[in-house]
Amino acid sequence: MARYTGPTTKIARKFGEAIYGADKSFEKRNFPPGQHGNNKRRGKKSEYAVQLQEKQKAKYTYGILERQFRGLFKKASASRGITGEVLLQLAESRLDNVVFRLGIAPTRNGARQLVSHRHITVNGEIVNVPSYSLRAGDVIAVREKSKSLEAIENSLANNSNVYEWLTWNGETLQGTFVTAPERLQIPENIKEQLIVELYSK
Repeated sequence: MARYTGPTTKIARKFGEAIYGADKSFEKRNFPPGQHGNNKRRGKKSEYAVQLQEKQKAKYTYGILERQFRGLFKKASASRGITGEVLLQLAESRLDNVVFRLGIAPTRNGARQLVSHRHITVNGEIVNVPSYSLRAGDVIAVREKSKSLEAIENSLANNSNVYEWLTWNGETLQGTFVTAPERLQIPENIKEQLIVELYSK
């Protein structure tokens, strides 16, 4: 399964945002990497460069590589609704993202690992495909044998996020994907229209 495994702080510094969550290293050096990183006199970026950076930010945020991301865009383009919003809804509907949102894992990378290692079930069946697309009403749960995993217990104990489009039962360790989120319910700072403009060229 292809995925990005390089340094995360460097990527966060590139975009000027902690896209992978709280990061002490990023807080200390929140300027672009490289020997000219702190130089305020960098030239103005072209329209294409701005659009490309926004697409790269979305890809790194959700942990999706180019081929998968392009596939999501094609699917969003063929769907009803605003293409950019549908694109983010599709990304949010991925199983690894929902496991992260529910607090079962502290990061999307951690969520992807839990799914791949068969710790997560969907509607009672084990699903080990992180990109699995959830539908309204799907029930996501921690597999019975995995409920005592320390990593999962610690993540849930430290999670305080609540999302209107997800429900969670702390006793049974299962949640429901109620519906795809509206754009206002997605907290990611992504200008999806720039991505649409880039792919539409």
